[in-house]
Amino acid sequence: MKKALRFVVILLLLVIGLGLAFVAYLEISGIPIYAVEKVNFPQVQITPERIARGEKIASVQCIVCHRGSDGKLSGRLLHEMPPNFGEIHSANITQSKEHGIGNWTDEQIAYLLRTGCKPDGQFLPVYMPKFAHLSDEDLKSVIAFLHSDRPCVQPSEIAKVTSKPSLLVKFLCHVAFKKIPYPTAAIAEPDTTNMVDYGRYLVNGRYDCYACHSRDFTKLDFVNPEKSFGYMSGGNTLITLEGKIRYSANITMCPKTGIGTWTEEDMGRALRDHKNKEGKPIREPMLPYNGLTDLEVKAIWKYIQTVPVIENKVDRKWDED
Repeated sequence: MKKALRFVVILLLLVIGLGLAFVAYLEISGIPIYAVEKVNFPQVQITPERIARGEKIASVQCIVCHRGSDGKLSGRLLHEMPPNFGEIHSANITQSKEHGIGNWTDEQIAYLLRTGCKPDGQFLPVYMPKFAHLSDEDLKSVIAFLHSDRPCVQPSEIAKVTSKPSLLVKFLCHVAFKKIPYPTAAIAEPDTTNMVDYGRYLVNGRYDCYACHSRDFTKLDFVNPEKSFGYMSGGNTLITLEGKIRYSANITMCPKTGIGTWTEEDMGRALRDHKNKEGKPIREPMLPYNGLTDLEVKAIWKYIQTVPVIENKVDRKWDED
């Protein structure tokens, strides 16, 4: 009996020791750094059309998080990050050569957006979107916007504040969220005549809707978005700029807990006018996407109708606040 108890105690101490050693390893090693391979990405030709398209994409994907106190994309403290992510600051992505990305090549910007790795190989965790499915033309348009004469991307000398990711984030970066392979072939423009495929591209590639509307940020699948846990069924924890906790909506076609009773017109009003089926304002952190075209709204609607229905009742009591 004493031998068995001694064995249990030794085993328990061993497990605790290994656990503490792993925690120490995570704290010391931090976020992984990867080798950066050379990729073929020619310098982007800047045109008015690309700047306009890039600005439209950036208004959804970049500007919200990176707009700083000076009105430029100089970075800020991301109050809306889940508390268990740590203290997270967005980067200065203006044309500043000292504090921003003014010295970055187009290839380096493309590499970061595709893989999640900076020029030095430092990986950016889950709070930085990855654009593995963005078409090459859309990617070039975003880069053209970053190089443009738009006021928000002009040099800002506000120094970037280093983020302090939590132990959870560091752990996830070692076991779940890793560098995404750079595409080995060109990513073509979506077929806008196929409404379902076009909608899938908009939801998973261009506008990243699935990231917030799936169940859990820590269980997103950037490579295969439709395999994300609770894909489009909502319940993900979101935080407003004022620090209020909100939960993303279930936007599968579930008639009980999702948008199964909505129409295409209801969807368009929600996306562009920021009003729900009943005409009530949709609260933050959801933002109005008033730049969406009728074709984009139709495509998103057609695609969502094909998404597997998940019954997931989300706490939306704050809608009545």
